[in-house]
Amino acid sequence: MTRSADIDVLVIGGGNAALCAALTAREAGATVMLLEAAPRAWRGGNSMHVRNLRCMHDTPQDVLVESYPEEEYWRDLEKVTAGKTDERLARLVVRHSARCRPWMIRHGVHFQPPLSGALHVARTNAFFMGGGKALVNAYYRSAAALGVEVRYETPVDRLDLDGERFVAAVTASGERIAAKTCVLACGGFESNLEWQREAWGTNERGEWPAENFLIRGTRFNRGTLLRFMMTAGADTIGDPTQAHCVAIDARAPLYDGGICTRIDCVSLGVVVDRDARRFYDEGEDFWPKRYAIWGRLVAQRPGQIAWSIIDRKAIGRFMPPVFEGTRADTIAGLAHAIGLDEATFCETIATYNAACRPGTFDHTRLDDCRTDGLAPPKTHWALPIDTPPFVAYPLRPGITFTYLGLKTDATAAVRFGGRESGNLFVAGEMMAGNVLGQGYTAGVGMSIGTAFGRFAGASAARAVGRSNPAFEEEMALVCAF
Repeated sequence: MTRSADIDVLVIGGGNAALCAALTAREAGATVMLLEAAPRAWRGGNSMHVRNLRCMHDTPQDVLVESYPEEEYWRDLEKVTAGKTDERLARLVVRHSARCRPWMIRHGVHFQPPLSGALHVARTNAFFMGGGKALVNAYYRSAAALGVEVRYETPVDRLDLDGERFVAAVTASGERIAAKTCVLACGGFESNLEWQREAWGTNERGEWPAENFLIRGTRFNRGTLLRFMMTAGADTIGDPTQAHCVAIDARAPLYDGGICTRIDCVSLGVVVDRDARRFYDEGEDFWPKRYAIWGRLVAQRPGQIAWSIIDRKAIGRFMPPVFEGTRADTIAGLAHAIGLDEATFCETIATYNAACRPGTFDHTRLDDCRTDGLAPPKTHWALPIDTPPFVAYPLRPGITFTYLGLKTDATAAVRFGGRESGNLFVAGEMMAGNVLGQGYTAGVGMSIGTAFGRFAGASAARAVGRSNPAFEEEMALVCAF
C-alpha cells in the first residue's frame, strides 16, 4: 500500500531531534508527518531520560549563573573528544545553544535551577522542569497544535531512493509513505545488542564485552535505517565501539533504566575491578566532563564489572541512585559482602589511603587533594577511605547512544560520495558522531539534537520552497565565522 499525500517533510523518529525538526519545518509553512516507532506511552526515544541542555551564555541568565563563553564550551568539547570533532559543526552547536532556549520556551518547555547534587553544573547547563519526559510531551503538544501529523508504532525498515534523493519510506508493515523531503532522526543502534556484539567482538580474555552491556534508554533504537543507509552508500562517520557509555548500577534493567541508575560518587572515592584493583584516575576532572568515559573503562575490565567504593565522608555529596549500596563497618567486611578477594581489596584501599596527601577538599573545584606515588593517581578529591560505614555500588557499562552515524555539514544534508542529497537530511544521534568522535560532557547530546533538529527541519522546508525568515536570520548569526 502506498500513501501519496501531499507531505512536504517526513520526519522519521520521535525524540528531541525529530520533534525539533518537525516543529521547525512546520513553522516554515511545510506540511509535516512524524513517524515514531514506539507506542505513544514510550514515545520520545532517549530524550525521555534527559535532564538538561549545555548552554553557551556570556552573562547570567534565569537559571544559569555567571558565564560560559563560546571558547570555553569549545575547549571542553575539544578536550573530552581528544580532538575527534568537526570544529565548524561543533561551534555551530555551541552558538545555537546560546539562542535556542526562547524557542524551546515558546513550545512549552520550562526550565528550573539545578537540584542539590547538581549545583556544580549551574553555570553550564539549563535543567528541564520535569525532565526529558516533560520536554517531549511539551513538544508533542505543540506539534499537535501546529498540525503536525504524528503516527505511533510505525517503524520504518527502508527507504526508496532515486540515486541520492529520497522518494518514500517503507514501514515494517509494508506501507509506502511518499514525501517531498525526509529527515532521519531515529537514533543510533544502542539497543541492537547483536550489532553491539558484532562491533565490540571479543577481548584478549575471550569475553564478548557487549553481552554485559545495559541500555540506559529506549529499546527502539536498533539502527535499522542507519544500517540501511550505510548499505545504500551514504557517507558515514564514527567508530561503532564509541558511544555515550556510562558506568551505571549493575542491578539496572536491560532497557530504560534512565538517569536514576547512574552512579555519581565515582569521583568521591575509588573504583576497583573484579580483581580488587584500581584502574583509572577517579579525580581526573569534574564529573560532568568525565562520567561518560567510565562505562567504556568498565567495559574493558574483566567480566565488565567494577565497584565504586566510598565511606561516610562522601554520603550526601552526590545524587543517590535508585538502588542502595552494599554497606559494611570494615573494609574486610565490605570485600566479603561484594565477593572480592579480601586481602587484595584491603591492600588496594590501604595503599590508596597512604598515598593521599592533605589538602583543602572542595568538590566544586579542582582542589589540591591528591595522591602521591600512586599508579594510577587520583588527581583531585583524594580523601582516605577510613570512616565507616563503607559503601560499594556495582557498576556495569550503560550505553546511552552510539556515535557511528551519517556524515553531514551545516545543512544537515545526507551525503553520498561527498555529494549532498537535495532532499534527505539527518539529525540527532544519527549524526552526533560529527561532533562527538569520542567522550562526552553533560548536556551536549541535547545541544546537538536541538541544533541539528532545527537545522534539518529548516533545510527540508527550504528544499520545498518554504522558509521562516526569523529562523533564517538566526541561522545567519549562528553560522557567521
